[in-house]
Amino acid sequence: MTCMLARTLGERLRASKKSVLLLGARQVGKSTLTRALSPDLVVNLADEAIYLGYAKDPSRLRREIAALAKSSLVVLDEIQRVPALLNTVQAVMDEGTRHRFILTGSSARKLKRGGANLLPGRIVLEHLDPLSVWEMGDAFDLDRVLQIGSLPGIYLDPISGADVLDTYATVYLREEVRAESIIRDVGTYARFLDVAALSSNDWINYSKLASDTEIAKETVRRFFQILEDTLLAFRLPPFATGHPTRRVSQRDRILLFDLGVRNALLGLHRHPVAPTEKGRLFEHWLVLQCLYFIRSHRLPWRAFGYRTDAGAEVDLVVDTGKTLLAVECKLGRSVTGAQLRGLASFATAVSRPVRKVIVFQGERAQRFAGGTVALPLREFLFDFLPDLA
Repeated sequence: MTCMLARTLGERLRASKKSVLLLGARQVGKSTLTRALSPDLVVNLADEAIYLGYAKDPSRLRREIAALAKSSLVVLDEIQRVPALLNTVQAVMDEGTRHRFILTGSSARKLKRGGANLLPGRIVLEHLDPLSVWEMGDAFDLDRVLQIGSLPGIYLDPISGADVLDTYATVYLREEVRAESIIRDVGTYARFLDVAALSSNDWINYSKLASDTEIAKETVRRFFQILEDTLLAFRLPPFATGHPTRRVSQRDRILLFDLGVRNALLGLHRHPVAPTEKGRLFEHWLVLQCLYFIRSHRLPWRAFGYRTDAGAEVDLVVDTGKTLLAVECKLGRSVTGAQLRGLASFATAVSRPVRKVIVFQGERAQRFAGGTVALPLREFLFDFLPDLA
């Protein structure tokens, strides 16, 4: 399993002539992807010596670009470390040169807080996530992704992948949090990460988490925002139905971006997933796949959660603009009538058409009264979702 897999975004980058700001968490493969494009100049700002050189002399980039042949490809890795270089990029682009730039970053927060020039109208924003099921192809192994996640260098390395996961959170804390001075109390943040991993894909009760961690509620909120801004988490806001009597929970769901990182924070990544945890992790993984799909195809879809105060839930609601897609994730091979409750609740709470789908491990699709369809996992991922797009 040491081969490299084709990334969906890689095909788009090779076909395009536009400059790109490529955002993604550490270890998702941004550097590998951009190097495969054979750039004429690479500036890796993750390297401390290179970072210091450009931080002291940002104009150095302008001189190096001037020495390149026309229509060169320039890659700037971890651009958030020296945001001032974006001004040089803009100046070069404004001169009408044919140079193409690919700028990678792992912290939208650093770019925003640094007052970075994000080159509106001049550059395309792209995201790179961990490997998706579509990118894995024949290398896909559900048990493995539920245990070790799908960061490329980890998933494709059965020998040392777990060791890399052991240090992921520590490296992140050191390189992203401490070095960039996002927070001062690293110990408190490390304690929060354990709770964030435990509550990943749950409905967030900030007051309870604050009590459990002995961290102020507003600090807990800020820490979750840091996870989002450093591209380590997705937030699913509650879907507002507008129903006059249906009380809908106003809590968010926040999902860590990769199951392997979630498991490593809890010390669970070196052992097969416990049967009692498998269904929960399957739901987490499938929701992530849908979020990866939306971003990799640059779809204008919006994702939500749904939960009533009475306890009716839907794992994922996607507003495609034309219709609402309500998805329930079930690890089992059969579907019972009781598992339709959340979907039925959602359909009666909204005034728009709803496509109700249960994704399960059965072999054949099933249709229930009321229009709910149960689809086998592969049929949902490889037929239904692409057709919907």
